[in-house]
Amino acid sequence: MPEKKSDVIIRQRYLETLLDYKDKKVIKVITGIRRCGKSTMMSIFADELAKMGVPQRQIIEMNFESMKFNHITGYEEFYAHVAKLITPRRKTYLFFDEIQTVKNWEKAVNSFLADFNVDIYITGSNAYLLSSELSTLLSGRYVEIKMLPLSFKEFLDFNRFSRGFTLEDKFLLFVKYGGMPAVAEYGFNEKMIYDMLEGVYSTVIVKDISQRNKITDHTLLKKLTDFLAHSIGSVNSVNSISNYLVSNKETTHKSAPNKTVPNYIAALQNAFIFYELKRYDIKGKALLRTLGKNYIVDIGIRNMLLGYRDAEKGHILENIVFLELLRRGYKIHIGKYLNFEIDFIAETPKEKIYFQVCESLSDKNVLEREIAPLRLIKDNHEKVILSQDKNFIASYDGIKIRNVLEFLLSP
Repeated sequence: MPEKKSDVIIRQRYLETLLDYKDKKVIKVITGIRRCGKSTMMSIFADELAKMGVPQRQIIEMNFESMKFNHITGYEEFYAHVAKLITPRRKTYLFFDEIQTVKNWEKAVNSFLADFNVDIYITGSNAYLLSSELSTLLSGRYVEIKMLPLSFKEFLDFNRFSRGFTLEDKFLLFVKYGGMPAVAEYGFNEKMIYDMLEGVYSTVIVKDISQRNKITDHTLLKKLTDFLAHSIGSVNSVNSISNYLVSNKETTHKSAPNKTVPNYIAALQNAFIFYELKRYDIKGKALLRTLGKNYIVDIGIRNMLLGYRDAEKGHILENIVFLELLRRGYKIHIGKYLNFEIDFIAETPKEKIYFQVCESLSDKNVLEREIAPLRLIKDNHEKVILSQDKNFIASYDGIKIRNVLEFLLSP
């Protein structure tokens, strides 16, 4: 079990990352969807510093969603407020939560680095945080730490289960309610969990998408969000999405311009609701520009939007594996080899793995369908098929067959 701080369970992977970067001359930028645990993680890390002997006066924490800091709206007020608190000639640790609410905040942060002996940690719920002047002012002097909702392994640590629940029973709950940390507060009460997820989603839509991008066509945004949530694991083009939105009887729009659709999709991605995955031509060794996929940040949010559908488990499983690979630091693409598709090519500087994801391989035709594209690839990189089956042959022609729960719980 992970270490606990009162009722707070520490997400060890993120804590270790922060500790690795402690006192390094880079700004630590923690990004991720709202309520995924960024603020809690920063608070835990600040407490770790205190345990290490850092005096409290050298730890400054500011959450800009608190009314306590409502008077700080611009970078000059921000700088003046913090400068008065910094301990002269001593290293001061600065923690700024949801900093994007301060106009031109990056100018103040740049000055803190220039004027004081500081170690800076910030969080933000929108990718625009890193597309602002921060990239220009602090080129090479910041590192992004991408935070996701709970993995299945973390989900088991965060939640209490009824006696007699099997691992498969617990996984079904994960598939239904997702990995937002707040799920653990509601004892698997469906209505309360989905109300909470609706609140998270609505806040993201209002604060991180509509207000940020000045979006007024909320009907079109909702239809687009539902379409992308429904089609996780499916390839789509801007044209196909636009045509769907126009043909949908429930929409009042006569057109969904091709320019509008990619702008709205980008806004959803920048708020970390969806992650885009591009296709890579394995034979031609080139990244393809068309027919990518979008995966949702949390399956619970998807089920809240669309309702849980048992028949869609295959795509849900694929989404869960994608998030796990992302969590483990892989660079991921969809693989294309001739007319075949490989679900994921996962790479780090040290390894490359091809993944197929399938609910079950008990049907011989399904087994052959999943193996066929991997068999064609003649390089020596690892090839794996993940399924929920328990009894299977360990490998076919050097292609490994693994149980997906065992994979999700592996180190």
